[in-house]
Amino acid sequence: MGIGSGIFLIVVGAILAFAISPDTWEVVNLNVVGYICIAAGVLALILGLVQNRQRAHTSHRVERYDDRTPPPV
Repeated sequence: MGIGSGIFLIVVGAILAFAISPDTWEVVNLNVVGYICIAAGVLALILGLVQNRQRAHTSHRVERYDDRTPPPV
């Protein structure tokens, strides 16, 4: 999961939590499902940002060693 999927889960969760009445479907309370989706989206967003930050810091430390001789001209 990345930043995009985290935002998607937050949006879907907000729609389920705030735009749909809780008694629309008797099997499951859709408001609770919406709050769970919002929490999962926030967690995915935070993890995606942490992974991006770690990836940005490690890319600057790559060193290249080239011991080959140059090709003849």
